[in-house]
Amino acid sequence: MTLEHLKEEISKLKLSLKLQLIEDVWDSIAESHSELPLPEWQKQELQNRYQEYKTENHELLEWNIVHAIFDNRQDPQKKP
Repeated sequence: MTLEHLKEEISKLKLSLKLQLIEDVWDSIAESHSELPLPEWQKQELQNRYQEYKTENHELLEWNIVHAIFDNRQDPQKKP
């Protein structure tokens, strides 16, 4: 079965079945325990950020506080 044929068959499915298929695909990816390869520069950047986090004094906020901050900020697109 080709990818195009598979896409064609998927397009014929009802929405509920498409959603179930998506869930099944994600589950199979999670079960495979495979990792996506990261380029060396990304690994280094992650390591740098982690080291910065560990060595510097950061103020950590609860999610509800962060959420409130973003909810209360002004939208630059919105006119007063």
